[in-house]
Amino acid sequence: MIRRWLTPVRQRGVEQLDLAATPDAVRAAAMRDLERSNVLFGGRRAVHRAARPLLARLAPGAVVLDVAAGTGDIPAALRARRPDAFFVGLDGSAALAASAGARLDGAVAGDALRLPLRDRSIDLVTCSQALHHFFDGDARRLVAELHRVARGHVVIADLRRSRIAAAGFWLAALALRFHPVTRRDGVTSVFRGFTTAELSVLVREVTGVTPVMRRGLFWRLSATWAARPDSITRS
Repeated sequence: MIRRWLTPVRQRGVEQLDLAATPDAVRAAAMRDLERSNVLFGGRRAVHRAARPLLARLAPGAVVLDVAAGTGDIPAALRARRPDAFFVGLDGSAALAASAGARLDGAVAGDALRLPLRDRSIDLVTCSQALHHFFDGDARRLVAELHRVARGHVVIADLRRSRIAAAGFWLAALALRFHPVTRRDGVTSVFRGFTTAELSVLVREVTGVTPVMRRGLFWRLSATWAARPDSITRS
């Protein structure tokens, strides 16, 4: 009973940063907060923990794509580990894509549900804290698109749904003086997150592959899988 209360049913909600009418100044402030949050509350670590062993296997010149890259802070930190690889960010916002491109080797504004890329064209695909924005068919479509363009591995990192996580983020965001939009969106994001089982089942149903699941600090969650049989990593 307590566990069920702590992990409520996934909620749809609305995040201010998803709205086109959100002022640019508010969006910029919230994105700065998100970068700090990624460092302090495990967003960057969740991706790096899953991606590090895969980066080590890439050949020089390999292509790494980060989908829904935002300002590019997470893929930029990965790039520091493999400067001989080619890192590209994709975001639905042209302004954010340009911001990510300044930190990476390239960037493109595009639809995550219709990636403007050929099948099996990317060596490593990452997607952090984006899947919880999608529901039903759109969530499945995003996973399918990540899988389609990958010729190596895919890493999805997201939030683990919990009332404790939501309350903890709200209190921490107050203490850190995050923008009110960041605080509200952060709580909404947590309630739109996944359980380990939900994310694993989603990937398996869409791709036919059972992902490696990892749970991290601050209610972080990741799913990693080989898009092609010959790219499987033993762990």
